[in-house]
Order: sequence, then C-alpha cells, then structure tokens
Amino acid sequence: MKLLIDMNLSPRWVEFLASEGIAAVHWSQVGDPKAPDETIMRHAAQAGFIVFTNDLDFSAILAATHGGKPSVAQLRADDVRPATVGRYVVQALKLLVAELEAGALISIEPERTRVRLLPL
Repeated sequence: MKLLIDMNLSPRWVEFLASEGIAAVHWSQVGDPKAPDETIMRHAAQAGFIVFTNDLDFSAILAATHGGKPSVAQLRADDVRPATVGRYVVQALKLLVAELEAGALISIEPERTRVRLLPL
C-alpha cells in the first residue's frame, strides 16, 4: 500500500506514515500544487496510489465517474494533524488493506471508519 497525500493535508503525514511502515508521498513532491483533483486522481490511478485526503471532492469524482480506482481514504476530523488523529488513520489503513487494494472509499473519523467498495 502506498498513499498519495492531497495538498489539504500536511506533508508531515509522509514522515508519520513512514514511521508506521506505510509508504506515502505528498502531492507537492510529485505534481503541481495547483493541479485539479481530477489530475491527482488520474496520477494516483496510473501509479497505483491510494489518495489520502480531507477533501470530499474525491468521493464526488468517484461517484460521478463510477470509478474503480484509485481508492480514496478520507480523513473526517476537525484537527487533521498526525499527532492528533494519526493512530486512527494507521489503524484504519492497516485494517482495510485488502479493501483499499481492491478499490474502496473509506471515511476515517476518530470514532469510526466507514467503507464503501468501488465503483460507487
């Protein structure tokens, strides 16, 4: 599993996830920071990434296109810093590896995680 972290999340997530054994790259390291979400989705699908975001637009793109890939992990919290919600994120990602590799939209909240298999 390798994550492509969206611009709306801190690059600090890369180091945090690496410390938990999860490969990740921040979009600012591989693409134009002002690129539209569709470009990020296309890159993630072509390169085999799972998009990690705090943006609901990615789930809307999946719904509108009936896409099967890439998987999207949405962080739904007010405080999205790794120090605050990182353990919830790691727990959800490790629990749902098979679903994410097959194609899924997961919503991670501190109290719960929801899974929808793709296409929506």
